[in-house]
Amino acid sequence: QVHLVESGGGSVQTGEALTLSCVVSGYSESEYRDKKYSMGWFRQAPGKEREGVAAIDFDGDTNYADFARGRFTITMVKETAKNILHLQMTALTHEDTAMYYCAIGPWIYLYLPPPLNVDEYKFWGQGTQVTVSS
Repeated sequence: QVHLVESGGGSVQTGEALTLSCVVSGYSESEYRDKKYSMGWFRQAPGKEREGVAAIDFDGDTNYADFARGRFTITMVKETAKNILHLQMTALTHEDTAMYYCAIGPWIYLYLPPPLNVDEYKFWGQGTQVTVSS
């Protein structure tokens, strides 16, 4: 069974930084174990649809939403039985307030950027809340 557990959310002031983490386990034992993958961070603010923030694939290629590029950095650490995904966020604004989710899904395209589309991801965490006060 694939498990994703996010951590690192909290309340900060405008302009401050925050780093989110996500531990992903069980993917290598799942039905997708023979497929390459992409991992991503998504967010959902109240009354809005879930949107992609940043993604990184099995090869280390990254992709960022326009609002995240230059402020956020996605990284991944591969360990034997799990992957750890980080999202370093800087210069936070009130508009970044949302529930942040990490996700993983099969992604076999070597020459395309990892997707920011929600529909490309099969497994999701429960989310971690980020609140930015002005």
